[in-house]
Parts: sequence; C-alpha cells; structure tokens
Amino acid sequence: MNAENFGCSERLVTAAYVRQGAQGRRAHELRLRALLEQGKCPEDGWDESTIELFLHELAIMDSNNFLGNCGVGEREGRVASGLVARRHYRLIHGIGRSGDISAVQPKAAGSSLLNKLTNSVVLDIIKLAGVRTVTNCFVVPMATGMSLTLCFLTLRHKRPKAKYIIWPRIDQKSCFKSMITAGFEPVVIENVLEGDELRTDIEAVEAKIKALGAENILCVHSTTSCFAPRVPDRLEELAVICANYDIPHVVNNAYGVQSSKCMHLIQQGARVGRIDAFVQSLDKNFMVPVGGAIIAGFNESFIQEISKMYPGRASASPSLDVLITLLSLGASGYKQLLKERKEMFSYLSSELKKLADNHNERLLDTPHNPISLAMSLKNLDENNDAAVTQLGSMLFTRQVSGARVVPCGSVQTVNNYTFKGFMSHANDYPCAYLNAASAIGIKKQDVDVFLKRLEKCLKTCKKEAKKERSVNEISNSNKGTEQLED
Repeated sequence: MNAENFGCSERLVTAAYVRQGAQGRRAHELRLRALLEQGKCPEDGWDESTIELFLHELAIMDSNNFLGNCGVGEREGRVASGLVARRHYRLIHGIGRSGDISAVQPKAAGSSLLNKLTNSVVLDIIKLAGVRTVTNCFVVPMATGMSLTLCFLTLRHKRPKAKYIIWPRIDQKSCFKSMITAGFEPVVIENVLEGDELRTDIEAVEAKIKALGAENILCVHSTTSCFAPRVPDRLEELAVICANYDIPHVVNNAYGVQSSKCMHLIQQGARVGRIDAFVQSLDKNFMVPVGGAIIAGFNESFIQEISKMYPGRASASPSLDVLITLLSLGASGYKQLLKERKEMFSYLSSELKKLADNHNERLLDTPHNPISLAMSLKNLDENNDAAVTQLGSMLFTRQVSGARVVPCGSVQTVNNYTFKGFMSHANDYPCAYLNAASAIGIKKQDVDVFLKRLEKCLKTCKKEAKKERSVNEISNSNKGTEQLED
C-alpha cells in the first residue's frame, strides 16, 4: 500500500479511518527505513508483524516472485512444495554469485539486500559484544569447522610454500579436521598445567616456529571458547609472536561471542599484535539452527578475499535465521541474554561447588574460562574406572544434555594422529572430571534440574561401586581360602 492506493481506499472507507491505517503502516515503514539507513541492529526488538512485512517486501523484489515472470534458465527459483516456499518466505535464490558469496544477484535484489543487511547487523552485534575495531564480516552457510577450512584455503594463496599450522591443543575434532581438510599438517602444541588450568605453552609455540621456519607455517590456529579445565589461549602473546614473525593468525571463537572475556581477548590481540580472522558459530551464539558461522576480521580486503574463495552461490537460510532473531531481540534483548548468561555462570559455579564438596570432590579452579566449569570425579575414578563413563550414560538417559564426563587415559585417533588423554586436552590430566557450561539461553531451572539429577546419579554410582567392591572382596577371600586348602 502506497500513498496513491491509500487515496483510492478513501472512496470505499471513511477517510479518517484510512489515514489512521496509513499511519499504522507508516510506523512499520519507519523501522524498515532506519534499518536500511543505519545497517545496525535496532535497539528494541521488532514485533513479528513488522519482520514478516519486511521479509515479504524483500521477497517480492526477487524475480521468481515477479507477476508474469518467464524463467528459461536452469536456476529460476522454482519450488515444488508450497510448504518449502513458505518456510523460506519465498526467498529462494540464496545469496552470492558463482564467484563471490557476498556479491549481488541481478535477478534477486531482495535476497541480495537480505545478505548485505544481515552482514551489517551481525557486524554491529560483534562490536557491541566487545570487538569494537572489527572492520568486516560475513555470514557463511557452513558450521565453524568448514568455515575455518575456508580461511586456511584463502591463506594458501598468500603463502604457497607453507604446509604447517601451529595449533595449541584442544580436544575437539572439527577444528583439528578443518586443518586436515584444507591439506595442511597440524603441529600440535601441548598445553601446560598451571594449577588446575591447561594454558597455552607460549615458549613451545615460538620454539616450533623457529624450528620449522616462519615461511613454512601457514598460520597459528588459536582458540578462545573451550571446555574447562582448558582455558582460552593467550591471544595477546600469540598475536605478538605472529606479528613479529609475520605469520597469519586465525582464531576459533566458536561460542565466544556470548563471552565478554573472549571478545576482549580478540580485541586486545588485534591491538597489540596480529589477528587475521576469527570465526564464530551462529547456533551457539545466537540460538538459531545449526548450519552457519560468521567470519570476521580487522582487514576488510582479507575478509573479502575469504568470501570470494567460497565456490558458487550459497543457502540464505542461516542469514535469514540470524537476521530474524536479531531483529526480534534487538540490541537490548541480546545484551540482556548476555547479562543473564553471566549471572547463571556465577550461580552454576557456586551451586556446583556445594555439590562437589558434599561428595568429597572439587570444583576445579579455572578462573580464566568464562563459560565452562569442571568438577573432579576423583573418588569415582579411584573406585572403579567404569563408574566415570557410567555416570555420563546415566545423565544422558535422564535427559541431561551437554554435560561431558571425561575419564582418564582415553586414547583417540583422528586422521592418523593419536591423542592420549583425549577430551581432556592433555596427555595425563591429574583426574577424571565432569563438564557443565553456562551458555547463552540457559535458565535457572536448567541449572537446578541438572544439579538435582547429578546428585542422584552420583549417589547411585557410589552405591554400585561399593557393591562391586564387596563382591570383589568376597571373591578374593574365597580364592585365598581355596589356595590354603590346596
């Protein structure tokens, strides 16, 4: 409805009523105008009717929704199912062109606008979250691991002789496989134990660079968000080393956007040294379906190079999901979620410590990890090796998801590389432990129910371990008696 159509409407409905309706429409349009002019996340969230109006306006700008459109190409936005079309708000053409995921499509102005606005709004949120000097970013329809691979493949063209990636160890398969998939050899730097924490061995990183030769190293691949007792890498020190040796630096910031501490580390690393790109997951930070990531950096031209490395067009679904979510929340709504997550971290920490004390265990002291916590399972491990893994199974069957139980001495081979003590980020961490995290969206009820179920599971495990010890003692006693009789 434009001004002309509203004028025509006055012949059918009382003019005062039509003008009132036009004013209501105008309120929606003012929001859309502010978004288009500023390219920033609105301070207050939009209602669903405004968002749906906006998406409908975008969709009718794409050629597949033109009245009377005649498509004779191989990609014309044809969709067999109406349900599928409605699921995507009839934005069918995806984003980008064959040579650049950020490029504008001539026959899909609406989808192209969606892509540009999403990247702009996400950039605003990254700045709001703490990385204020970031210059460019784009949403890519791949999860974190493949997005890291895209970064490494882009760097290959800048450093054709390089074949190694320096990687402070973190026991998570996708970030390790991202380097393998890109065709590089990971050089694993073991962490050092400081108190309960596993921290970056800066001296070992620098020694390995000298041994291999800086020209043979593609980049340093560091990590922020991780499972305790590992803590975020020493980004500032690594960034300085990278600057001194002229080596690129890529940061795996998987679920770090929700943590002011992780974002501060990236900001400081870029300030004192070198960070070329940092990659974060959409689902872990913005509560949208799995399938997207954000690649961001401080050099606009390098981030554009990464986007041009992506082959072909791409799905618009991750961009659509995160834009809808951020428009719904608004900047204030997202900041509130970050605040609540921090509060829940403190609550989870204090309550888990109480539970640990009651069972003669410890909440491991990991002050440098702002998201994940770890509670020792030393008593379970000493009583029965199987009891630790049994605890994990019991929690899962009782609908506790996300908790990780890490036994001692686990060995895992990933792409022909054998990790000792896999999942614990070290060859021989001193004790078995359980992980729990306070991630964005967690509620007090989640923490309370988790602690209640964990309490029951620990009691059950101890009872079964005690029963098994009694059986073993009787069995050993009978064997001793039989030997004496013989």
